[in-house]
Amino acid sequence: EKDEPGAEVRVTYRELLELTCRLGNTLKRQGVKRGDRVTIYMPPCPLAVASMLACARIGAVHAVVFAGFSAESLADRIRD
Repeated sequence: EKDEPGAEVRVTYRELLELTCRLGNTLKRQGVKRGDRVTIYMPPCPLAVASMLACARIGAVHAVVFAGFSAESLADRIRD
């Protein structure tokens, strides 16, 4: 659901799987492999969910940081 009442996005399991596979392949093309660490910095949305699932699918460890953190706080979370 989005912030506005009545504004929602519906995603089927098939659409989520296809998006997850595409993102996983994109990560692999960028050199991300099993055991690598990935930080996902985006607002809560279907793409964020697919990104988390894509990391899990290829075996990359992921951390999720949602918007609202200062640059310094974000850097601290990435280092941790």
